[in-house]
Amino acid sequence: MEVAASVFDKAMALSPTEICQLFYVLSAAAVLAVAAVPETTQRLLTQYGARSCRDTATASPKSSKDRVVSDREPEDDANAGVFYRLIRGFTSVGQIPHSWFIHFYILSLGCTIFWATQLATNGAVLQLIVQHQLAKGALPSMTMSQVFLAWLLMGLQGARRLYECLAILRPSSSSMWIIHWLLGNGFYLCTSVAVWIEGSSDVVMQYRCHRYLAGLKKYSLPDEGMFRYLVSPHYTCECLIYLSMAVLAAPEGLLYNRTLILACLFISVNLGVTANGTKLWYSEKFGDGVRGKWKMIPLLF
Repeated sequence: MEVAASVFDKAMALSPTEICQLFYVLSAAAVLAVAAVPETTQRLLTQYGARSCRDTATASPKSSKDRVVSDREPEDDANAGVFYRLIRGFTSVGQIPHSWFIHFYILSLGCTIFWATQLATNGAVLQLIVQHQLAKGALPSMTMSQVFLAWLLMGLQGARRLYECLAILRPSSSSMWIIHWLLGNGFYLCTSVAVWIEGSSDVVMQYRCHRYLAGLKKYSLPDEGMFRYLVSPHYTCECLIYLSMAVLAAPEGLLYNRTLILACLFISVNLGVTANGTKLWYSEKFGDGVRGKWKMIPLLF
């Protein structure tokens, strides 16, 4: 009890900015830790949707030629290690529909509207956060124009992704682990605060990538536009969007917004791990079709 009370007291001593920053750093560290475990176990923790080993195992390919067989996937419990069986049992609990991804963008857009209302009416929640932030010490402040621009970009990002989920992306019966859902909601909740706490072509490109992916024949290899050079160019654009927001929302005297740059760090790490799994999945299904392609960052990764 004393340890829990001590942790709670330290958490309450953090400013809103530090809470957001801590969430991004710890989340990115957790994703990197998962990336370090053996690949078969890593897939249980990171893959979802069509790439999920559960959905792949239950799918019914049209012919034996289409069936994906991985030498790295344990065939049964007898051949699997104790750690793998433990993680598989753990991740089998809390499987939710992959379509719940839409909740991220409903939350993001809802938060954008909520904070706009708070700012326009000098709402109590906004006052509470600002007072708590100032009590922890003043930081270099964003101008009101920067705040409005960051808020507008975040609102457009949430609205665009919500539109894509409703009007462009195909319905899917696949599933994901509830931890992915909780982490995604936590990210959008924190980021909606981050654009206020410290006071685009990338969007269009990412939209085109998502539209192209949605128009592909199911389980086919994308090979047009940026997909000729990158496995996941839509992830590249996602990172650029948050990097742009961090630069545009930089307080006076700084090159970037320190809270939003950590949001960008988390997004880059999280999507980087996913892009790595995507390339492995493509390699197993399409062989040499992805050889020579960068996963997410040209010339680096």
